[in-house]
Amino acid sequence: MSMSTLLWIEFSLFMLVMVILSYYAAKKTKTIEDFAISGASLGPYVLGLSFAATFFSAATFMGYPGYSYAWGYSNLWLFLSLIGAAPLGIIAVAKMVRKLNTTQKSLSLPDWLGDYYNSDLLRVGTGLIMLFNLFYIAAQFSAAAQIFEHMLGLSYFTGLILIAGIVMAYVFVGGSYADVYTDAAQALLMIAIGVIVFVSGIIFFGNGNIHTAFTNITENLASQDGDLIAIFNPNSNYYAASAVIGLFIIQFAFSSQPQLFNKVLSLKNPRDLRKMISTYIVAAILCLLVLFGGLYARVAVPGIEAADLALLEYVTWGMPAALAAFVGVVILAAALSTTDGLFVVMSTVFANDIYRKVLVRRGILKADKDKMNKTALLISRLAVIGVGVAASLLVLHPPQFIGDLMWIGISGVSAGTLGPVLYAVFSRKKASPRAAEASMILGLLSYLIIFFSGIESSPLAAGGWATVIGIIVMWVAAAILRIVNYLKI
Repeated sequence: MSMSTLLWIEFSLFMLVMVILSYYAAKKTKTIEDFAISGASLGPYVLGLSFAATFFSAATFMGYPGYSYAWGYSNLWLFLSLIGAAPLGIIAVAKMVRKLNTTQKSLSLPDWLGDYYNSDLLRVGTGLIMLFNLFYIAAQFSAAAQIFEHMLGLSYFTGLILIAGIVMAYVFVGGSYADVYTDAAQALLMIAIGVIVFVSGIIFFGNGNIHTAFTNITENLASQDGDLIAIFNPNSNYYAASAVIGLFIIQFAFSSQPQLFNKVLSLKNPRDLRKMISTYIVAAILCLLVLFGGLYARVAVPGIEAADLALLEYVTWGMPAALAAFVGVVILAAALSTTDGLFVVMSTVFANDIYRKVLVRRGILKADKDKMNKTALLISRLAVIGVGVAASLLVLHPPQFIGDLMWIGISGVSAGTLGPVLYAVFSRKKASPRAAEASMILGLLSYLIIFFSGIESSPLAAGGWATVIGIIVMWVAAAILRIVNYLKI
């Protein structure tokens, strides 16, 4: 039986499970709160797995091995940042955010910031910043479309339409419940592939001996290009220590991304946060082992034209057809697990953060409570369609690096939002709304300047430095405005 036939069979079975979970989710989705944060009623283990699945997307399973293929060992900086800085960010931010939300009852990151600082400008502004996540969604769509193209024989465009349609359908129906339940199932598949890929290289290149395997891999990489075994590869996103520092900063900031933020808000009992984080950390380490697949591919199949295809080429080269097809299914699952969370977040921005919390509350649009809630749920579902179409248009042609496209989205959001989030978490005194608004505007503006003007070539480092600027602006502006208010008294 051919690999494409096996992949169709396995993908069909996978989608059957997703349909069953989405149907169950649809029965539980009655209100906008259910759609956005599952009614804040979920347990720590399913959320911990869902958090990991959302954190590690198709960029992890195609883009990150692609980085390893193109840049060699220097990509291990990414591995270290994801198991070090990212969990630290979750631990630092999540506990206080969930505690504050027991009284705020906010449904998203823009909603939470708007409620905390009592600023509709901040609510709407950060809501519009969420549009950067169109790049993130587009990266997942492109990854899945390339799976359909290279493993199933469909055209790239057909694959793009297919994956966009699948995600839009089950998020439209089930919202956050569908997101969390399907993500938890997808996380288990992603963990399995991370372990299988890592172990396979030890078997292929070292006959089961890990030391022998990596000795042979290192010698092969060095013979191809000495930069592939360098600590800082001058041709990579990790070209110097400064770029790596920026990488660690943006990974810390990544923990407050909106699609992850709403997982924290979904937790039923704040005291279970430690269990949720522990579940995530274990799942994360096992998922990230897939990065080594790019190194293995560089040894086994050098000369691949598109680095993002490295993992697919490697499993096709070395694994039985059924297992290679399973890897393809898991990459599709990874694309779905991140994309659905982003869809929920962005549709919530339009339905809750703008419609309910600004237009209706300010009396711009008239609606009683029942009509408002029904309209909000309708808007959230219609927004799913709009977001899907817009993201698809961004990747009508596949990008050079899927990972770079994804990090444009992450960095834009982090630069504009992390300053106000961290101040709320760590400061004992509440800042002026004007300080948070200044941080949002100047943080985002600094990212646009730093990256798009070419001051910093790495999208990860550019996001890190812009995020630092946003944080500094937040603390400085808060202090200045506090002194001004004191002098007025």
